[in-house]
Amino acid sequence: MGDALYLGVDGGGTGCRARLEDAAGAVLGQGISGPAATRFGVEASWRAIQTAAGHALKEAGLDERHWGRVHAGVGVAGIGRPGARAGLEAMPHPYGSLAFTSDAMIACLGAHGGHDGGIVIVGTGSCAIGRVAGREVRFGGYGFPISDEGSGAYLGLRALRHALRAHDGRETGSALTRELMARFHDDPMAVVGWMDAATATDYATFAPLVVRQADQGDAVARHVVQNAAEHVNDLVRALLSAGAPRVSLIGGLATVLSAWLAPDVRRRLSPTLGDAVAGALALAGRPVG
Repeated sequence: MGDALYLGVDGGGTGCRARLEDAAGAVLGQGISGPAATRFGVEASWRAIQTAAGHALKEAGLDERHWGRVHAGVGVAGIGRPGARAGLEAMPHPYGSLAFTSDAMIACLGAHGGHDGGIVIVGTGSCAIGRVAGREVRFGGYGFPISDEGSGAYLGLRALRHALRAHDGRETGSALTRELMARFHDDPMAVVGWMDAATATDYATFAPLVVRQADQGDAVARHVVQNAAEHVNDLVRALLSAGAPRVSLIGGLATVLSAWLAPDVRRRLSPTLGDAVAGALALAGRPVG
């Protein structure tokens, strides 16, 4: 039926991407679909994965007779939820082989060309994940507000705390604290009412404001961003101490926070070599250099 082909799928919380390649890395087809995170249910996750995969296979001109040639690797957001991995692995599939892991792990594999290494993800949330001698290591990422230090949500939370203390007169205010309170009409009870329903994503909406004020020299904003960077320093050092040969910083705040990191940490960071789908292809067994 032909040579082996490799399918990589990045099943994220906002969308799902699939790419089909041959053993040499030539792209044969690509596909996208809606969210594949398991919080939407295992069945919905699998449908999104199969929809994106189907589009990639169709673009490559493969009908179902050839799907047995395909070895698939899939990273799924929320695969650690109770029963999620078992549910996905129980799904009947047409592939020659199928392997699952987390979306973070395929991002890690992609960042290091399918080899050992670690990543620190700093976006709305944060975590550090790596593979060392074939063993997975992980630090943080337990969810906001108990974890996710250094993230966008963390920046927003810390900034709001300073704004409320400055409103009370318990600390010196700044342009940042005044702008934050102005968004709530200078009413701390409006902040309380907002807090009751606020998610990590809501807190993270304040991160661009904090970063902008920090860049403009605002003392409170600089303190908040530097504190966040110190947590990222700790995550990078934890991966290095665990034996990760390469560590990369990824996520929406990676570029911003990299300038605030300690010199020794910046020196040890490595550029990413590929995307999360490339990591899923490595998981599928596509040969790596």
